[in-house]
Amino acid sequence: MKSNHSLVLGLLAGAVLVAGCGKQGVADAGTKKQPVKLTYSVFFPPTHVQSKLAVEWAEEVEKRTGGQVEITVFSGGALTKADQCYQGVVDGVSDIGMSAFAYTRGRFPLLEGLDLPVGYPDGVAATKIVNALALKFQPAETQDVKLLYVHAHGPGILASKQPVARLADLKGLKIRATGFCSKIVESLGGMPVSMPQGDTYEALQKGVVDATFCPVETLKGWKQGEVIRCITDSKCVGYTTAFFVAMNKEKWDKLPAESKAAIEAVNAEWVVKHGLAWNEADREGLAYIVELKRNIIPMVPEEQAQWMEKVAPMLKDYAARATEKGLPGEAFLKELQALVAAARAPQGK
Repeated sequence: MKSNHSLVLGLLAGAVLVAGCGKQGVADAGTKKQPVKLTYSVFFPPTHVQSKLAVEWAEEVEKRTGGQVEITVFSGGALTKADQCYQGVVDGVSDIGMSAFAYTRGRFPLLEGLDLPVGYPDGVAATKIVNALALKFQPAETQDVKLLYVHAHGPGILASKQPVARLADLKGLKIRATGFCSKIVESLGGMPVSMPQGDTYEALQKGVVDATFCPVETLKGWKQGEVIRCITDSKCVGYTTAFFVAMNKEKWDKLPAESKAAIEAVNAEWVVKHGLAWNEADREGLAYIVELKRNIIPMVPEEQAQWMEKVAPMLKDYAARATEKGLPGEAFLKELQALVAAARAPQGK
């Protein structure tokens, strides 16, 4: 009997111990922080290198935050279209978004200066410059979001079906150009024709347009190199398109301080990655043009001076319009030109 009594007591004690451990496990699980889950809208198609970088950024953020921030990327405009992306972030349709400032014209009167034809030498320089300006000027127009970082493609150049070596060759030429770039075409004496990038191949093929202003990377990425015969080295008036990566302000404010610090660290690294990716895409585009045996036309210094003179009124007009709105247009343009000059100087361009 004594032996049986001891056995029962032992079993009861074990049961209590197990129950206690179970309760402790439930308590631990209840106190564990649940990850913050965010959505990221990207207008680039999933196969585009910039879209892939967005996915890699999201993965790195999750890693650096110890799994406390999980981000799902929706590419190809699946969540919000390119021109809806910024407002979508403001409204919380997506928590994060990547698109171009230029797709919502008039909304960014100061930052639209980033796309001016000031002669950007390459994508790395353009990306560094647009980030530096956004950080320095902290424009009111982006204060309704947390601007994570900005990136920008390499210089837009002229790709044409017939040789363009002089300013006079542009007269009356039908050139595909949308938004701000249309003003560049008009300034140079051409006839701008607005259309989406996806329609440009057929338009060139059928003679709807004679040429297109574009970064070199599109000549391979969109296969437009097949339907042009020449590219003109017009980097002296090279424009860019600045792309934002922005986060809903309320969602950002709610993140723990350590998560914010981790994201900022990843942002700084990805600025470099985006710039390098744009440069690599341009290199591939140029190699594709060489492979197709297309004619690459250099521009003599005298011609460069004429092209720059023709677009100069655009720069003054931008500064004047920004100033009229109470914005530091003159200071912004001056800083932009200084940064571009510094970026070009070491390269002898």
